[in-house]
Order: sequence, then C-alpha cells, then structure tokens
Amino acid sequence: MPTTHATADRSAVRTLLRLWPYVRPVRARLCTAAVVAVVASCTGLVIPLVLKWLVDGPVAHRDPAGVWRGALYLLLLGIAEAVLFGVRRWLVARPLSHVEAEMRAGLYRRLQRLPVAFHDRWASGQLLSRGTTDLMLLRMFLAFPLTFLLVNGVTILVGVVIMLVQDWLLGLVILGPAVPVMWTCAVFERRYAQVARRAQDQVGDLTTVVEESVLGIRVVKGFGRHRSQARAFRELAGRLRGTELRKARLLATIWGVIVALPEVAIGAALVLGAVRVADGELSAGTLVAFLGTALALRWPVDSIGFLLAMSQEAATATERYFEVTDEAPEGERTVSGAGDGPRTGTGTGDRPGTGAGSGAGVVTGSGIRFEGVRFRYPDAPPGSPPLLDRVDLHIRSGESMALVGATGSGKTTLTALVPRLYEVTAGRITLNGVDITDMPREELRSRVAVAFEEPTLFSASVGENVLMGAPDGAGKPELDRAIAIARADFAYTLPQGTDTRVGEQGLSLSGGQRQRLALARAVVGRPEFLVLDDPLSALDVHTEAAVEAALRRVLADTTALIVAHRPSTVLLADRVALLSGGRIAAVGTHRQLLRDNAEYAHLMSGEREDHR
Repeated sequence: MPTTHATADRSAVRTLLRLWPYVRPVRARLCTAAVVAVVASCTGLVIPLVLKWLVDGPVAHRDPAGVWRGALYLLLLGIAEAVLFGVRRWLVARPLSHVEAEMRAGLYRRLQRLPVAFHDRWASGQLLSRGTTDLMLLRMFLAFPLTFLLVNGVTILVGVVIMLVQDWLLGLVILGPAVPVMWTCAVFERRYAQVARRAQDQVGDLTTVVEESVLGIRVVKGFGRHRSQARAFRELAGRLRGTELRKARLLATIWGVIVALPEVAIGAALVLGAVRVADGELSAGTLVAFLGTALALRWPVDSIGFLLAMSQEAATATERYFEVTDEAPEGERTVSGAGDGPRTGTGTGDRPGTGAGSGAGVVTGSGIRFEGVRFRYPDAPPGSPPLLDRVDLHIRSGESMALVGATGSGKTTLTALVPRLYEVTAGRITLNGVDITDMPREELRSRVAVAFEEPTLFSASVGENVLMGAPDGAGKPELDRAIAIARADFAYTLPQGTDTRVGEQGLSLSGGQRQRLALARAVVGRPEFLVLDDPLSALDVHTEAAVEAALRRVLADTTALIVAHRPSTVLLADRVALLSGGRIAAVGTHRQLLRDNAEYAHLMSGEREDHR
C-alpha cells in the first residue's frame, strides 16, 4: 500500500470542496434544507422574546388570559421548530443516498479501470474501507455537519445580536470566552486531522487481515495458525483502539473547553443581571429573555466540537477516496523505464525478421510478434535491471508456441503483456501487424483470451463464470461446447447443474475443477488469440490427457502462447521458445531444443518448475 499522505498542511475546506461535483446535482434540495434548518433554529430564538413579553406583561400585570395566550404562542413555536427540522431531514435523505451511491459506483468503476500494477501495490482491505466506511462518513457529513456548521453559525450570530440589543453589558460578558474557544478549535482541528487519518488507515489494515483470514481459512486451519492470526488481529485492533482513544481524548478536551467557558459566562451574566434587576436597572423579563437566549445557544456552541471532529473525519475520508480516483486509469499514463526511451515506436537493431524503427500500425507479419520488448515493474527500484530485456519473438498466425523458462524468468509477466494487463516499458507487441497500444482495450481483450494458472472464480453460477469469456448474447450451446473442450463435465453433476453457485473464489471446487472452468472460460468465445498460463498444472494424468486432446482441436483454429512446465504440455505446441536471462534464448521444436540446448533439456528433465 502507498505511504500514508501527510495531513499537517492539508486544508479541510479545500479537500471537502472536491465533493462539489457529486453534490451539485442535488444542491437545490440541500440549500432548501439548510434554509429550513436556519428558520427552524431561529424560530427557537423567538421563544425567549415571548418569555420576556410574558414576564413583563401578563405575569407582571396578573393577566391570566395573557398568560394562556403566551403559553399558546410558545406551544406553536415549539411545534413549528419540530416540523421544520423534520422537513429538513426529509429533504436531505434521498439526495444524500444518491450522492453516496454515485460516489460508490464511481469508485468501483475506477477500480475496474485501474491497471493491474495499481492493484499489486494496494491492499484489498484499504480499498474496501474506502468504499464502505469512508463513504459512510461522507454521507454523515453531508447530512449533518455540512448543514449545521452553517445553521449553528447563523444561529449564534443572530442570538448574539439579540442579546446585545437586549443588554450590551451582559452581551459582552457572554462574548468573553469567544477568543479562547476559537483558539482551542484551531489547535484541535490540526491535531484531530492527523489522528483521524491514522485511525482510518488502521481500519483499512484491520479489514485486510480479516479478509485474508476468511479467504485463507483452509490454510489457517490446515497449519493450525489460528492463534498467530488472532494475535495479529489483536495487535492491529489494539493499535486502532489506542488511536480511537486518542481521538476521544482530543474530543473530550475541546468539548470540555467549549462547554465549560460558556457556562461560566452564563453564570457570571446571571449574577450580574440579578444584581441589576435588584437595582432596578434591568427588567426581570429582559433578564429572563437574555438568559433564555443564552441557553438556546448552548447546543449550537456545544456542538462545535463534534461537528469539527466529523468534518475532519469527512475531510480525511475525502482525501482517501480521491487517492484512488485520482490514479490514472489504463490508457492514460506514459510508461517508460530509466534510459529505455518511449514505449512505442522504439527501433532495435537486433530484431530478427523485423524492420527496425517501423511505426505503429505498419504490418510486420501476422500472428503475435514481440519486438524489442523490455519490461520493468513500475515499483521496481530506479536503475534496477528489467525483468524482460529486448524480447523478440514471432508466433505465426495459427501457430501454438510453448514458452518455457526457469523460476522467475518472467514467463507469466510476458503473457500478461499481450492483453495489456501490464504496459511494456519499451518495444512493442503486435497482433496481425497492429500495435496493441493502437487498439481500444475492449477490442484487444475481445480478441485475446487468457487462462491463468491460479484460476479465479466469482460468487456466481458455473455457467455465469464460464460465459464471462463469451460475447454478450452467448448461451447454452456455447457453454456446452466450452465445457466439453475443457472436460468440465462434472458441472452437470452438481446439485443445480451449471446453475450451481460455486461460492466465493470457487473454493467449494477442487483445484483441477477450478482450472478446467477457467480453461472453458478462455475458449468459450472462440478467441482469435489464446494465452494460457500453465493451464493443466492442477489436473491428474487421465484428465490432462483428455483435456489435451480437446485442446489440440481448439489450438488448430487459433494463435496461442502457452506457458509450459511439463513435456506433455509442451507437446501441444508447434514450436517452443526458451526464456532465459530476460530474453528469448532459443526457438525451435521440442525435439530440436532437447537435442541442441542443455538448459532446455535440464528444464524438461522431469523436475517441476514453478514460475512467476
């Protein structure tokens, strides 16, 4: 996961303003709700004025009818305030749900478009927490603090004006704590922002641990590692608890200051006001109205602390959200390696059978062609040698090429470059003479099908998993054909046949069954180009032989690149390429390489080689 961004110099207001594009479509209802809330809050400030009239009028003159009329006024004002606040809540509920849904959908769309290199760097729990906890914090901010920071500010301003108009001396007493309260808020905001960011990052770390423990429950149980996993969880949970307690202490401090100082000021105003009433300098009704207004302002003042806290958490959530959405999606970045030059249009003088410096889109031969391909992972240390260095390889149209190499030689990485799961650092790859970077990704991936050694199945039915590799509109005939090719007939014996849900990650199936379904997914769309990453590694000998027989028919109609470790898989291909030292060291038939290349003969000697 990327390093946590510093928050010390971050402006919460500037960060929260980035939410405006999402809020703009519902701004009319939110503004209406804010106006209604201001009216409701100011309605509460009218109540002390009615009390002043009641005390100085009907009560002082012993007028029962006037007292009842005043009580009716107070009741109506209370009802009006409650109704207005209810209307405000009704106004914001639907639009804020819409904002949250749009932001969540936008985050999901961006995650789908971000390159594989991004997902390699980020822990899944961090991404999950941004799509759940952080968006919940943003919805709460838009529903409450965003409105009430404005509403309470207006209410405090109107209330102070009312108090100063009633008696300026008592008003100055009430305003006494304003300066220390504002200074405390400024200090609190800076410190709370740092702690809030730390807490939300720790929630992401904790989410990652929980997710990994659930997905890897078989490993945890199989090796009896539940205690060590529990210790890791407790350690992270304890760290998060400490951070949350730090937040609570900061909030308690500011709340104590914000509550205590105004209370002291109200007490001082009460004593001074009572003395002045006793001296005849102030009417009892005015003192009652003044104190009533001061007490009505307690909630707007007291709420400043947690409103600021919620705003800081929302600013941090906004920051974390845009850390993901600001990442450039596929097709919007220029990838280059140190000293490699631009990725496309690169000329190499040692490309056999190609024109050096040929431009993108110029036909240089049918099939799949790697021309001077160089690749270094984006997060590799500067100056480190590339994993793949000036790879030149031509797979002719209709030909099957097996790719063989030692552990860590880059076989899987090379196959991932064809559908542009990673971008080449230099050089280019062409399909039938067209540079893959000149094709829209949707078109490229409709022409190239991929099956990985570690198959991924989704929480869907068997049929839905297989038909993910087919164009829209494909149905049962295509599904049955793919299942037959992959020898995945076990799917028909499941409880609901091909409609059976396989569960998360397909863990209810064996490794061989998952691999056969992944192979069926790769061939169901009758792809023009097929990339198979050791597709038979999890199959038993008899199933492997049956799948190989079916695959030969498929490979006869397509251009294929197959990562292979076993001679049986190599024999599926027309020719073999040996990847060594980041380059293609030899190309030939299986028999030729066995006879002429010692490294290849060693790899095919029966020792199982894994790959990256």
